[in-house]
Amino acid sequence: MSKKRALVSVSNKEGIVEFVQALVEQGFEVVSTGGTKKALQDADVPVIGISEVTNFPEILDGRVKTLHPNIHSGLLAMRERAEHQEQLSEHNITPIDLVVVNLYPFKETIAKPNCTFEDAIENIDIGGPSMLRAAAKNHNHVTVVVDPVDYATVLTELKDSQDVSIETKRRLAAKVFRHTAAYDALIAEYLTEAVEETEPETFTVTYERKQGLRYGENPHQQATFYKKPLADAGSIASATQLHGKELSYNNIHDADAALAIVKEFTEPAVVAVKHMNPCGVGSGTTIEEAYGRAYEADPVSIFGGIVAANREIDEATALKMKEIFLEIIIAPSFSQAALDVLTTKKNLRLLTVDVTKQAKPEAMLTSIHGGLLVQDEDQFGFDEATISVPTKREPTEEEWAALKLAWKVVKHVKSNAIVLTNGQMTVGVGAGQMNRVGAADIAIAQANDRVQGSVMGSDAFFPMGDTVELAGKAGITAIIQPGGSIKDQDSIDMADKYGIAMVMTGVRHFKH
Repeated sequence: MSKKRALVSVSNKEGIVEFVQALVEQGFEVVSTGGTKKALQDADVPVIGISEVTNFPEILDGRVKTLHPNIHSGLLAMRERAEHQEQLSEHNITPIDLVVVNLYPFKETIAKPNCTFEDAIENIDIGGPSMLRAAAKNHNHVTVVVDPVDYATVLTELKDSQDVSIETKRRLAAKVFRHTAAYDALIAEYLTEAVEETEPETFTVTYERKQGLRYGENPHQQATFYKKPLADAGSIASATQLHGKELSYNNIHDADAALAIVKEFTEPAVVAVKHMNPCGVGSGTTIEEAYGRAYEADPVSIFGGIVAANREIDEATALKMKEIFLEIIIAPSFSQAALDVLTTKKNLRLLTVDVTKQAKPEAMLTSIHGGLLVQDEDQFGFDEATISVPTKREPTEEEWAALKLAWKVVKHVKSNAIVLTNGQMTVGVGAGQMNRVGAADIAIAQANDRVQGSVMGSDAFFPMGDTVELAGKAGITAIIQPGGSIKDQDSIDMADKYGIAMVMTGVRHFKH
């Protein structure tokens, strides 16, 4: 019986020497290339050079070494077909039974801050994907391994039955095609961005599994958390969990929303989120003061909420946070004293995220049945807006501060959205209503006696003057909204009637 042949060529050499040694003990002869061959030779593992199989040297700085009929015929030959066996024999080609290949480190290369375009291109693997795909296509006859985590399974089956089961071969083949698809998708994304193509004819993205989740939005829905291969350091996908039970699907969604809002602020700020909407936002001279205001904004809804801060959590703030049930606290860091306080709550999740890292704009994906909606991220801020004041009265300095706070928050509230603030905190939030008057009613009712002298932010224009009239009767003194309605003048006239200063930004912030 002829020896089985393995082809081994890896950039990730973790465990490869031990694995190949075990293959040799199982009766395999091993063909290898370049650095992998040297690593095996240095460990005194018997190995055949690729040039001995191809009868052709590795050329072009190693760019061409495995792209050869002697390799790909050995991978693609169907053993049950007599004509295939005859052709192999005629051309003196040995079948390959096992392929162990992983690819040039393209992701790791482009992750380097000083990566040049030329470096990226040079780390696009050509021969590796070709071998993997050929072996995976012919997986009935060829076992293909792309991930060191699978070495143990393959060795166990070889030792137990002298072969790898068809079920395992098929599972490994599927993994190969996922791996090469992800590899190509990352290259495609990199090059598409490099040439500034905004609407490619096909849209390819790839994500890596971060963790399995107990369930999705509801217990009867399955869910998994995936992250981008090069997720921004300031994202929830890159957060470090210091304490508490495993994150849930809803936790991750809400944490992402809280982080997006708190990044709007440069001064100490705290955001509390429930079901993707801010229920309380506060700013101050210290993080303790900011948390106090976020709590005061809505002490009922914050219970069981997700809280994000843009400064380190100190002991004084931690002691206040400990007084109520919170699901998650997100901050750039926690003092040791704060950790001593908060880790006494067994299930409270504590996450650290670098909130100073402003994530680069990325495509926002929304799946629908049978398709995918893709849009730019809404990163348009107050400073980019074209501000106008069409009313007789302009905002006071205090009102300007309150209006800017309202505008920062309202863009993160589900439409139709109305936010009331007093310059240091939100006092009322009306979210996700089918009409704008309804959203204003909710915000005003929540503000209660704090509505007097507050300001209003609206994510979209007023189609008529009724919301402004509601604001005027409630004692709201200034409004910020996009403008652009054919009935803008009705709203302006109504604002003038109640002495309200109205600011128009020219920018809508719908959020669905």
